[in-house]
Amino acid sequence: MNEKLVCTDSGIEIKKVYYPLPTTDVIEMPGQFPYTRGVQSDMYRGKLWTMRQYAGFSTAEESNKRYHYLLSQGVMGLSVAFDLPTQIGYDSDHALSEGEVGKVGVAIDSLEDMEILFQGIELEKVSTSMTINATGFILLAFYVALAKKQGADLTKITGTIQNDILKEYAARGTYIYPPKPSMRIITDIFEWCSQALPKWNTISISGYHIREAGSTAVQEVAFTLANGKAYVAAALAKGLDINVFGKRLSFFFNAHNHLFEEVAKFRAARKMWAQLMKSMGATDEKAMMLRFHTQTGGATLTAQQPLNNIARVTIQSLASVLGGTQSLHTNGYDEALSLPTEEAARIALRTQQILAFESGAPDTVDPLAGSYFVESLTANMIQEASALMEKIEAMGGAVEAIEQGFMQDEIARSAYTYQRNIESGQKIIVGVNKFQIAETNKVPPFKIDDSIQQIQTEKLLKLRAKRDQLKVTTVLEKIALTATTNENLMPIVIEAVENLCTLGEIADSLRKVFGEHR
Repeated sequence: MNEKLVCTDSGIEIKKVYYPLPTTDVIEMPGQFPYTRGVQSDMYRGKLWTMRQYAGFSTAEESNKRYHYLLSQGVMGLSVAFDLPTQIGYDSDHALSEGEVGKVGVAIDSLEDMEILFQGIELEKVSTSMTINATGFILLAFYVALAKKQGADLTKITGTIQNDILKEYAARGTYIYPPKPSMRIITDIFEWCSQALPKWNTISISGYHIREAGSTAVQEVAFTLANGKAYVAAALAKGLDINVFGKRLSFFFNAHNHLFEEVAKFRAARKMWAQLMKSMGATDEKAMMLRFHTQTGGATLTAQQPLNNIARVTIQSLASVLGGTQSLHTNGYDEALSLPTEEAARIALRTQQILAFESGAPDTVDPLAGSYFVESLTANMIQEASALMEKIEAMGGAVEAIEQGFMQDEIARSAYTYQRNIESGQKIIVGVNKFQIAETNKVPPFKIDDSIQQIQTEKLLKLRAKRDQLKVTTVLEKIALTATTNENLMPIVIEAVENLCTLGEIADSLRKVFGEHR
């Protein structure tokens, strides 16, 4: 009798039973190169992962209330979601912002909005992650200007900007400028932060959105690390020290439902990155460490029987912890329907806290090490992701692979296959294509009022009426001029935000020089 072939979601065949892998003389230790078993020798026994909750909606005032609530409930770090106009460099009163202001994140047009967003929160005492890419340099400038106003010591400011533009071209779409000037902005940030903001993570190289777009776990690792290699190469070409900027690179991964494949993915990614950084000239161990944030899989959440998502998020969170994440965001069970309600955000946070204090998962380092299954999957993941990275390298690297549409095509093919398997019933999604019930949705959706655009427009009118217009014009012209030279853009952008230039104005001054990616 032919047995049914069983595979992971990446198509890696799963055997009925596993036996020890051929042994080597090398016993890998946690906290030591190549970091397969974790970047710290004691992992969570020394310090738990940072518990973050991703939040941002409506106005800065409303988001500020949610941040204070989350901090009161035990969140250790803030994670800011920005609305679509903010992400693609348009002020809230721009015609293209119509209908999108405050919808998928908070609207931030100026330094004044940033002040309201963090009112009552000392930036020196909180770690802030900002999911922002094309306009990441402007949001960082707002944050730095606010820290200076608070009298904070910039050398103590901690946090991350996503700042990963390559995955925008490959998977997500919120880019502004073409790849080459975008890479220049990113290396300017690396250079400026290495001197002025030494504890800031200058990029969060993101596999999350690659996976959300439909990639497999193997593709998530391969494409993310290929993008990371491109950023390192660009920084080296600029003359930056890999042992300095390498320590401030961080990663952002997805966690899906196949518990063991996800754990293997995290272990494999750490080993592959350490070896890659060493091959590119890193000698400082900290510059070889792959440190990462995880978010549970948004694409795995179902609108049908939404309370089932609590179980999904729990499995994904456990995979993240068993895989050695440095920080974690858990999705709300209602996010397939709307932005998370306060109740859903609280349950999501409690899921992390139960894992931390009740499950026993953090009690020992790399608890699944030595599992015949997990060790074999880790080796499979390294083999398959490495083969994919070699293909990208043969094309000339990540930028060229994206320009040729290779990554986009591979992701689209995987997404199509996955959806086809759901529709055929080959892949079971509980409550969606099996175990359905007649249901009436009783989860109250979190709605954002369309009046937000008017509120933001009025703020912008007042801002423009009171600022020194001559200073604004002068500094915007200086940004455009700096863009034509090799001079670092960050100091002049910070000067612009301190003179109350808006996000859209700064983005536009560079659009005139760099153009837009089509």
